[in-house]
Amino acid sequence: MEKALWYLLTATRGGENRARLIRALSDRPMNANKLADELDVEYKTVRHHLDALAEHGVVEPGDADYAKLYFLTDRFEQHRDTFEDITERID
Repeated sequence: MEKALWYLLTATRGGENRARLIRALSDRPMNANKLADELDVEYKTVRHHLDALAEHGVVEPGDADYAKLYFLTDRFEQHRDTFEDITERID
């Protein structure tokens, strides 16, 4: 997970938005539309980043087909210190 977080947050152009998504989901689960509104980012961009985060085990979608909520994974929570360290270094 540590390598995945470094990759997702520093090695790609979307790192800042991905960190913002993770921070927003730390407050509460949200669907992609709500995240787009909260972060003032286009819906398609949010979906792209959520897919990347899900692929690397950082977030997971709920079971609903409509207005699917996204949650941070337990695996991510075990590595939250790494996330905090990375975001402190890139700020």
